[in-house]
Amino acid sequence: MAKTIFISLPVADVAVSTAFYEAIGCTRDPRMSGDQAAAMTWSDTITFMLASHHFYRTLTPKPVADVGATSAALFALSCESRAAVDAFAAAAVAAGGREVHGAEDLGFMYSRGVEDPDGHGFGPMWMDETAAVAAMAEGEAVA
Repeated sequence: MAKTIFISLPVADVAVSTAFYEAIGCTRDPRMSGDQAAAMTWSDTITFMLASHHFYRTLTPKPVADVGATSAALFALSCESRAAVDAFAAAAVAAGGREVHGAEDLGFMYSRGVEDPDGHGFGPMWMDETAAVAAMAEGEAVA
């Protein structure tokens, strides 16, 4: 089995969040989804587990963070092109998300900043890895 990552995110409304994640390119996996949680597959190795606050509380004794007011994590998701980054951001906003910042273009890397309806932060990005490595070798900042 390939190494995979399942990122559990607390959400206020599983149905609303499921629609948002479908809009940004995820596919709902019905085998691991129900009323209290939805498994949203981004790639063969990355799945977002959207959990109602009630269900999320069964996973940890800690209180659920208010990610609308604080930041706990940011998720950079690679896209095939600059146009795909822009399409991701547009789909996120159209599906009830919020744009945090517009395009950042470093030449070798292009990104945007968006949040889902609950405030979880995403950075859709495209990068020319060869150019990025060369820029780092020359002492240029990557981000």
